[in-house]
Amino acid sequence: MPVLDNTEHYRPHRAIWPAMKKGLACKCPNCGEGKMFRAYLKVADTCPSCGEELHHHRADDAPPYLVIVIVGHLLVGIFLHIEMIHSLHPMIYIWTMIPATIVLSLLLLPVVKGAVVGLQWAKYMHGFDPNGPDDEFDYDTRG
Repeated sequence: MPVLDNTEHYRPHRAIWPAMKKGLACKCPNCGEGKMFRAYLKVADTCPSCGEELHHHRADDAPPYLVIVIVGHLLVGIFLHIEMIHSLHPMIYIWTMIPATIVLSLLLLPVVKGAVVGLQWAKYMHGFDPNGPDDEFDYDTRG
């Protein structure tokens, strides 16, 4: 159902959760088929399948913060559970938890970034609004 936004433009409703699920799969939030990333964390300028422009995203620092929260909660929970059941030498935690932290973080970063870009697309944030202004920064240099 089209909605009237505060700029007097009608735009189609974009469901948030399906767009984020497509982003979690690292796929285009519009069609769900094209790859969102052209490199590890580099979002493609456009979707190779449907042509949706993805270069408007401003994921910035949100994905790393969310990954820190997720990985931190997972590993602290595992650490506490193991410590309550067994008494292990502290070096075992260093040998296992540091690599687990690195691997989990690297695996989750593109997934979480895809979800953030999907959220931005669904909410017409930044330049994803076809009726809105370009998302270029307007610096006033006149002083």
